[in-house]
Amino acid sequence: MTDFEPVTDVPDRIDTDDTPVASTARARDERVQQRRHRILVGVIVVIAVGLLIARFSPIRVIIASVVMYAMLRLGFAIIGAFARPIPEAPPEGELRRVRLKYRCSVCGTEIRMTLANDEIPDPPRHCTEDMELTATADDML
Repeated sequence: MTDFEPVTDVPDRIDTDDTPVASTARARDERVQQRRHRILVGVIVVIAVGLLIARFSPIRVIIASVVMYAMLRLGFAIIGAFARPIPEAPPEGELRRVRLKYRCSVCGTEIRMTLANDEIPDPPRHCTEDMELTATADDML
């Protein structure tokens, strides 16, 4: 037996629910984020109740809880951004190296394009006008 396929159709285990199960990385990430959010809210509620039991002003406790929630939420978002991997580079052939220089005829802003998906892409827009290509023919190749 080289190919093993587990049997999942055991009659006592058949489920009538045929909805697809979300098993992508995004779905797992969303579940983790929801769990972290519940933990964060739980910790803040416990601290707020503790402060109310210690006879602090209810208005100050509410303000402190909202500020603490906002600060922790922002901190988790920033730290979470560091934990996510860098997206993969596009496959070879989709983008090619170019050396195009454009200049805005209205304000004089200059930009340099180093990657493009076409041989000579459409010029970018700046100040609601198309920018002018200023690179020489040698620079484009």
